Amino acid sequence: MKGGKKKLLGGILVERGALTPEQLHEALTRQKEGGERLGQVLQELGFLTEEEVLQALSDQLGVPIVSLADPSLNLYPVINHFPQKFMKQYRFFPLDLSNGVLSVVMADPLDFYTLDDIRLRTGYEVKVLLGREREVLRALDQYYSSSSTMEKIIKDLEDEGSRLAEEEDVEQLKDMASEAPVVRLVNLILSRAVESRASDVHVEPFEGKLRVRYRIDGVLIDAESPPKRLQAAIVSRIKIMAKMNIAERRLPQDGRIRLQLGGQDLDIRVSTIPTIYGESIVMRLLDRSNVLLGLGELGFGQGTERQFETLIKKPHGIILVTGPTGSGKTTTLYGALRELNSVEKKIITIEDPVEYQLEGVNQIQVKPKIGLSFASGLRHIVRQDPDIILVGEIRDAETAEIAIHAALTGHLVLSTLHTNDAAGAITRLLDMGIEDYLVSSTLVAVLAQRLVRKICLGCKVPYVPEEAELRELGLDATKLRGLALFKGQGCSECNFLGYKGRIGIYELLVVTEPLQRLILQKADANQIKQTAVERGMKPLREDGWEKVKVGITTIAEVVRVAQEDV
Repeated sequence: MKGGKKKLLGGILVERGALTPEQLHEALTRQKEGGERLGQVLQELGFLTEEEVLQALSDQLGVPIVSLADPSLNLYPVINHFPQKFMKQYRFFPLDLSNGVLSVVMADPLDFYTLDDIRLRTGYEVKVLLGREREVLRALDQYYSSSSTMEKIIKDLEDEGSRLAEEEDVEQLKDMASEAPVVRLVNLILSRAVESRASDVHVEPFEGKLRVRYRIDGVLIDAESPPKRLQAAIVSRIKIMAKMNIAERRLPQDGRIRLQLGGQDLDIRVSTIPTIYGESIVMRLLDRSNVLLGLGELGFGQGTERQFETLIKKPHGIILVTGPTGSGKTTTLYGALRELNSVEKKIITIEDPVEYQLEGVNQIQVKPKIGLSFASGLRHIVRQDPDIILVGEIRDAETAEIAIHAALTGHLVLSTLHTNDAAGAITRLLDMGIEDYLVSSTLVAVLAQRLVRKICLGCKVPYVPEEAELRELGLDATKLRGLALFKGQGCSECNFLGYKGRIGIYELLVVTEPLQRLILQKADANQIKQTAVERGMKPLREDGWEKVKVGITTIAEVVRVAQEDV
């Protein structure tokens, strides 16, 4: 059923002879006074039964009636796009999702505004089914409600008569942030993030609302959000947990929360910044129980993996891993350390923060407040007689210079740099003021990487890409002959996103003699990249296409994370 011109229920019933014009007029007058739905008013006045209203709508609109009390129906929560309060307010129950069509049972199938809202929020086509209001509400209570829902917690706050704290009243904020419902509310936000496999939780204040979003597999997804009036209490609770100063709201702060949630040991990095509507908070979730991945599990192609394993076993030099924040650089470096870690090797790392603890590795946490920066820490590390040094990130010329000299004096240095591709790392070092001869003589290789989402195995289906998609990746239809490409159509296993989990795509630039000459000539990044490709380097998008061909990811994902080759 599409939107179009809205047919009014009263008009339908008068046309059918089920109501007289006088009865409709009386019902409409009563409806204006009370604000109830017309069908409900007609039943209260005794003009029609619920069954008669439903049957009239069903016959007129061609919409079947479904009884949610039917025991043969296999009811379960099929989507999580809507808070229970919203579904109750507009009297609909999501019944089924298949082939991109969401079937919803509604008490009022003429509520086109709600239908449009459902389509916009989910991106699915909507099939409408008629249901009895009491059955819709009962099913929502049974399948979309629990004692720990946000709605229930907020109701508990109201039932306890909690007085909301003013922004300036620090003592009252502390008291409210320690109340059981607020504690449960923050724990609920975090536990749902863990259940959703989120890496980050964003709590963002706006003029009329408080917004909560989860970053799942690198993409931000809207989550159920608490009301704006609870902003001060929620922010204060998080700041108390992170051992921050709750009285300071004008300056950014950083903190850390350690807790056990759902049997998992979580280390949560918390960052706050002041905005015009209050403090915005981002929490990075690190699961300490996560097993560190080996190089073979990261998604390297066979040739690239063997080449990288050979390079990290060199006795000295610098190997850089590049990419934007959240592209898996640290995971790759830990995979390399896991490969290198042995009794014969002394390994020291300096990181910000230390995300995972590695047995047999000396790990240092950067502490700028007391003067322990990457540069100062690195100076002392080289006096500790290490074989391998991992520097969390080369952020400035001073750190780069010390790392270069460590490589010159017989150490293998692993680090990260924020550049878009492998060739860009070389020009970045030169721009920092590092002498070209030092870069050419110490840099062994640069690995650029991105993370692409993997197609969900629970809803993986074959599809034929459109020409525009192929053009974006620089492909033509002839490359698809004999190939079956796949995508995820969305299921409960992947939160109806079509993707679950991530894998790396890589380009490995090895600094050979021709590239050393280009560095000494201060060649630009494009020239360096072109020469590297001529000598066998596989660019990011090409590696991504290899993973599309074997059904791991999609063209859209590769285009999203890897910029077009220039």
